[in-house]
Amino acid sequence: MHIYPNAKAVVRDVAPDEPVILNRPHAAMRAARFFVEKFPGKVLYAVKANPSPELITVLWEAGVTHYDVASIAEVRLVRAALPDATLCFMHPIKTRKAIAEAYHKHGCKTFSLDTQEELEKIVEACRDPETGEAATDLRLAVRLRVSSEFSELSLAAKFGCDLLEAPALLQNARQHCDWLGVCFHVGSQAMSPFAFVQALDRTRAAIAEASVVIDMVDVGGGFPSIYPGMEPPPLEDYFQIIHQHYYALPIAYNAELWCEPGRALSAEYSSLIVQVEKRRGDELYINDGAYGALYDAAHVGWKFPVRALEDELRDPEMDFAFYGPTCDDADYMAGPFPLPSDIQAGDYIEVGMIGAYGAAMKTGFNGFGNAEQYIVADEPMASLYDGSRQRPEADNVVSLR
Repeated sequence: MHIYPNAKAVVRDVAPDEPVILNRPHAAMRAARFFVEKFPGKVLYAVKANPSPELITVLWEAGVTHYDVASIAEVRLVRAALPDATLCFMHPIKTRKAIAEAYHKHGCKTFSLDTQEELEKIVEACRDPETGEAATDLRLAVRLRVSSEFSELSLAAKFGCDLLEAPALLQNARQHCDWLGVCFHVGSQAMSPFAFVQALDRTRAAIAEASVVIDMVDVGGGFPSIYPGMEPPPLEDYFQIIHQHYYALPIAYNAELWCEPGRALSAEYSSLIVQVEKRRGDELYINDGAYGALYDAAHVGWKFPVRALEDELRDPEMDFAFYGPTCDDADYMAGPFPLPSDIQAGDYIEVGMIGAYGAAMKTGFNGFGNAEQYIVADEPMASLYDGSRQRPEADNVVSLR
């Protein structure tokens, strides 16, 4: 496949009428190697962030061998792309058919759960269909509900058992597996490492009350990327504090530590080229939006980095809002998005850091779902991994392993 040097080269060569997604495999490779080399445990990629088979393959080549799959479609997708990958079905609510297919057909042994009902469902779905005997190789992870107060997007309401329910569920799950884990999720884009301190404290309390052997602790996702107005501490700070509190847990001496980054591995992978179709004062009508790759910009007010791709635009910047291409008023992104004040219809804009959730959210609503994809060689519009953000020297000598 032809590799363009940057977004401007794509615009000059293609002059696209529809949105274009630009992929940077080198950026995803670098992010994955960072996690594999520095996180003091096993790294799972949370496929929901971006299910691109090309991205999944890049992560595999960088050393990511385990994948957090949250639906049977993701199970099938990763298994087709990576026959030797370890699949972990980490959605706490699954259908019996999905569980059975994942286990019997795709070799998935690891399942998360947060209720007794789900435990019974997993046990029944994984029985030998001929003999009815229970599976002896299940790897189960009980999900705890933890706080999302340090995160930009909460994941505290939907899943997870509370501390009153957790001990009995851990004890019951232990009876049906020879490998038991505890997992949680502190929320998306956790802006402080202390998000994991609170969660690990709850984990300690649940394990101590249950008095069962724990073979794995999965601290989930939440590892942040960098966006306008959201500059997180160095990721090494997260790894170090997780490492310290993990070793204070009452767990087996050979227990494993897992994490499930999604955004942190995929955000820098993609950007988006859009074209201005109309200008109305400080509002730009563009050809992607709330029902496309800019879903988060519309629905949760996410501020993606932007830059104009026309060399002749030299006026000082001003703040703009965007309207997407559909007929809905809800197709609106307040921003603000700073761009040259002389930008007009026909000009192109690059929107950065849409590799996490953005590229995965595109729909065909109102007929606006198409997007060509190209590979570019330049750097992402922001990066945690390009060497520009260094921890103090005293911190750099700390070993996490």
